[in-house]
Amino acid sequence: MPGLYFEEFSPGMIIEHEVRRTVTEMDNVLFSTMTLNMAPLHLDAEYSSGSIHGQRLVNSLFIHGLVCGISMHETTYGTTLGNLGFNETKFPKPVFHGDTIRVRTEIVEVRDSRSRADSGIVTFRHQGINQRGEVVCDTLRVGLMLKKSAPSA
Repeated sequence: MPGLYFEEFSPGMIIEHEVRRTVTEMDNVLFSTMTLNMAPLHLDAEYSSGSIHGQRLVNSLFIHGLVCGISMHETTYGTTLGNLGFNETKFPKPVFHGDTIRVRTEIVEVRDSRSRADSGIVTFRHQGINQRGEVVCDTLRVGLMLKKSAPSA
């Protein structure tokens, strides 16, 4: 399904995304090392075994990217002009190797752009939810969305 145009969003709209993803040890180790986040909580099993979680945590920035990535095919794929910002990002529960993440998106706000006639601004609330039904990532994303009536659409 291609992304939706600005006019197709309405406040309160909920999208339960079909795609789910099981997070692997390789995801965590590669992402953490590629981004130079060498925190032992992500990479050192022995160190992490003595932490409050008793095991390695999956890098929260990976989870944030995964949650937003899962959402894009049904929200912004081919219809966005860019992200304007992320607000109030929270990670209320940890993610561990082997957890499976699904995503729910709520449309929080929709408004016309004040500076561009071809687009509008949509605020998305993306929630990553693990296999136990726990929210592991909760973020507000503001996107500049193309209008269906725009010439380039």
